[in-house]
Amino acid sequence: MKSLTRLLLAAAVIGLAHPLQAQPLPAGSHYPVGAEGIKGASLPPPGVYLRDYNFFYTADKVNGMPNGPDIFAYVQAPRLIWMTDWTLLGANYGMDVIVPFAYKNIAAPFGDGHRFNLADIQVEPLLLSWHLKQFDMAAGYAVWVPSGEFNADTPVHYLTSPGSGFWTHMLTLGGVWYPDEKKTWAVSLLNRYEINTEQNHTDITPGNMLTMEWGLSKTVCPNVDAGFIGYYQQLVTKDSGTGASADYSNVVGLGPEVSAFWPKIGTFTSLRYAYEVTAHDRPQGQTIVLTITKRF
Repeated sequence: MKSLTRLLLAAAVIGLAHPLQAQPLPAGSHYPVGAEGIKGASLPPPGVYLRDYNFFYTADKVNGMPNGPDIFAYVQAPRLIWMTDWTLLGANYGMDVIVPFAYKNIAAPFGDGHRFNLADIQVEPLLLSWHLKQFDMAAGYAVWVPSGEFNADTPVHYLTSPGSGFWTHMLTLGGVWYPDEKKTWAVSLLNRYEINTEQNHTDITPGNMLTMEWGLSKTVCPNVDAGFIGYYQQLVTKDSGTGASADYSNVVGLGPEVSAFWPKIGTFTSLRYAYEVTAHDRPQGQTIVLTITKRF
């Protein structure tokens, strides 16, 4: 980096983990891994929806370090979805926007800090949804805008910044398979691929990130599904720039989920928990996600 401060920042933070974004956990990624679970690649029918994601993340170790940082993060991410009657390639065309707010609290050997503010906004102008007899499929393109506050002056400011300081292009492709005719069983896989640009004030370009989220679920009673979810996030190209990490970070999380539809109020809810069974070059912790979706 261009100064001693930047060199110390690289040693203290980038060696510890990839940049902390507007998601609950540190990674060179905007997309909050664990955001989707069972039937994660199934989009709703035409209409206007407000979906509110509530992420809770805690971690206290990094690569087995005995004195790793204590991390707590809460992100509320309202998402406005419009699925239209228009068709493209046989799919319903839609679009959405996410305006997240992030609170981050870090207690680490190099200092403590916390911050709450607007995080980076996602705009998805292309969202495609196919509903076939035994399959649902989804594809999309989104861009993450560095709208959130970003400060790289000190390691604590860097880690607690609500924003990321760089733009990201994200491609999405996934599907849900219903093995039985009544669709009481569902197997889902959702893939995200992020292409990152250079980060402001650090001369570092985070590498591209692949995220896979999967789920296996069963309808246990009318309007209620239960099952297991998992995720895998992997840095697939190295960070570049002076002081960038030379490692390929990754994480694996597993856990249960319950989802329900409440017909009288036209609302969907889901609650999932994921324990990160392994992680490399990033914190290892646990995630709770509560999602509420209302159709208008």
